[in-house]
Amino acid sequence: MAVLAAILFSTGGAGIKVEAFSGLQVSALRSGIAALVLLLFAKGRLIWSPHVAGAGVVYSATVTLFVLSTKFTTAANAIFLQATAPIYLLLLGPSVLGERITGRDVLSLVFVAAGVLLCFHGQPPATLTAPDPDLGNLLALTCSVTWALTLAALRYVERDPSRTGAGLTAAFIGNAIASIVALPFAWPYPAASPSDWTTVVYLGVAQIGLAYVFLTLALRRLPALEVSILLLIEPVLNPAWTWLLRGEDPGGWTIAGGAIIVSVMAARSLYEARRRSPQG
Repeated sequence: MAVLAAILFSTGGAGIKVEAFSGLQVSALRSGIAALVLLLFAKGRLIWSPHVAGAGVVYSATVTLFVLSTKFTTAANAIFLQATAPIYLLLLGPSVLGERITGRDVLSLVFVAAGVLLCFHGQPPATLTAPDPDLGNLLALTCSVTWALTLAALRYVERDPSRTGAGLTAAFIGNAIASIVALPFAWPYPAASPSDWTTVVYLGVAQIGLAYVFLTLALRRLPALEVSILLLIEPVLNPAWTWLLRGEDPGGWTIAGGAIIVSVMAARSLYEARRRSPQG
């Protein structure tokens, strides 16, 4: 489930780069549509509590910051900065979730950090699809912190069997807040082409709505740190989709860093699968 969520998430960079809409317009529409999708999937059975509401607030910041950072900098920079979230989970896991950090976790994150550093070797100049890389990078770094908090909060509310559906409720709350906050700054909407409108609808329905259905299901069964590492598929695929669909070249250093991240993630996933198997 975490892998399926990561694949859907990875299409966000190319979709958000749609030219006809500003960052706040994309955020308002994407999150508004996603909130409706999540509400339909939950069939109106939402779980309300202070913890769930708090998770929703943190998540609303994450989805907004991700859209804005992707608009200002390259999709590769935005997603790889967000990919540093597992580093913050190392600090959050023991104190917030009571999850023990192992030596393998630390080693994995060391290699992941090396891959991310390679991806940022050489700041790209401003381009049509990345008009303000410095601002975008700052927003993306902030997004990495809120993303770590989101994963920890979703894991916390989903661990209680009596609160089944709490994660979806938090995602619904977050998207609803993000859409409502962005809407006053997004009006009026442009006279966009049908393909541009289709792209924005896809972002809400699949790239966010369905992806978070899969993510909340995964967080019921796996530790937050493990899920965050599996979600590193997203930063590998995200620049590739953006290059194919928008012509935004991620550069050789991004490819090298992505190769390291994929290798570490694959090795860890294989190890965990073998460890959990009855024969292991």
